[in-house]
Amino acid sequence: MNGHPLYTVAQARELERTAIDALRIPGYELMRRAGAAALDQLRLRWPGARRIAVLCGTGNNGGDGYVLARLARDAGLDAVVVALGPPRNASEAAQAQADWRAGGGEVLPPDAQWPQADVYVDALFGIGLARAAEGAAHGLIERLNTAAKPVLALDVPSGLDADTGFAPGQAVRAAATITFIADKRGLHTGVAADCTGDIAVDSLGVPDDTRAGIRCDARLLDAAGIAASLPPRARDGHKGRYGHVLAIGGDHGMGGAIRLAGEAALRSGAGLVSVATRAEQVAAINAARPELMAHAVSGIQELKPLLERASVVAIGPGLGRRAWGHALWRTAIAAGKPLVLDADGLNLLANDSLALPAQSVLTPHPGEAARLLGVEVAAIAHDRFAAARELARRHHATIVLKGAGTLIANVDGDIAVCPWGNPGMATGGMGDVLTGVIAGLLAQGFDPWRAARVGVALHARAGDAAARDGEAGLIAGDLLASLRRLRNGFGAA
Repeated sequence: MNGHPLYTVAQARELERTAIDALRIPGYELMRRAGAAALDQLRLRWPGARRIAVLCGTGNNGGDGYVLARLARDAGLDAVVVALGPPRNASEAAQAQADWRAGGGEVLPPDAQWPQADVYVDALFGIGLARAAEGAAHGLIERLNTAAKPVLALDVPSGLDADTGFAPGQAVRAAATITFIADKRGLHTGVAADCTGDIAVDSLGVPDDTRAGIRCDARLLDAAGIAASLPPRARDGHKGRYGHVLAIGGDHGMGGAIRLAGEAALRSGAGLVSVATRAEQVAAINAARPELMAHAVSGIQELKPLLERASVVAIGPGLGRRAWGHALWRTAIAAGKPLVLDADGLNLLANDSLALPAQSVLTPHPGEAARLLGVEVAAIAHDRFAAARELARRHHATIVLKGAGTLIANVDGDIAVCPWGNPGMATGGMGDVLTGVIAGLLAQGFDPWRAARVGVALHARAGDAAARDGEAGLIAGDLLASLRRLRNGFGAA
């Protein structure tokens, strides 16, 4: 799987131990490199900053902060340090604090008057905190978040779980984060979207070959990899070569959902798209998008011949959970065709767990994922990676766990993380469009894992293109024109 590697906290610590033990890089040398890299990042992003305030914890993250403060002072900047407490005895952080003090640096207690600064540096906890911050630490995080000045977080914003992207309590909302040695998976999903700001990764000079024995836990989708998965069409292509999607849904009052899914399948390159829906929806679909072959389906007898002609089935948008939708759902799954299951198709599965076709993609949002796993929605947020993997294992399918930093998981335990998308996409119909995109790619011969990754990328990038006119008020239909452009050249939007 192509893409930028992401690691768990345990893996990042193993890489650090390898650098110290096998490569004989002293721990304090790594700390010095971290402080220097962080200062370089600060000056690159805020070249006009003259006064910085560094908030240091008692562990190695705090040590990185002391080094940054010392180097900033040596470079002629005005630097001040606020510390939660003394560093641990005989630690690299203690040495870093001693070097800061040796040059005349003062260490203020957490209850000191709040220092004014052009940029604040969060060096409180890093990857070492997986619980809610308390006491003085909680107070300092609150002050950082109300300082009205940019914050640079070292390694991970304090209060954010670097493994899961969940914040069990208050977390620093940084303008930028520089993470060290290896990129952490929790910086790219869930609450992290509101905490990290722009992310930079610095290896601290640790060679790439130290990663040879450690298989990264996940990968971040990258534009080059997605573009390589979207080759141009053959000059002798014809519609039959690009598959036939059957989109099933659109119960009373929900015809728009299945129309969006059908059009998205066309815009992503499917050769033919049929829609099986209520009779009342057919005229509107024909008028709005005549390229869709809309069929009035009152029951399974009318659905079966449509299933026979289809190469891929997408079911769920506007399906409902009444007898009509349930009957079509069971019949569609039994057909054994490659399948995309969304919306009420997932809710029906939560109540009636059928075996799915071998080539199936499920696209739950956190609420649907919770119903499928029989847990509270909060449990999904606590560990999105574990939830996605368990869904893939339980249903023997490729899973798209939607949300900020959408996760794509396969039955082998591989996970890809989407770096694109925006809050404007939190509106009705977005999931229907995604269903159609993935179904359209399946119809063109993509396997489920590839179709899900490329489909999520196309959908998210199309959302970003649509958001250029503002996030508020963005609607699902705004993505369709950009979908076509991106399908034909992922660098376009």
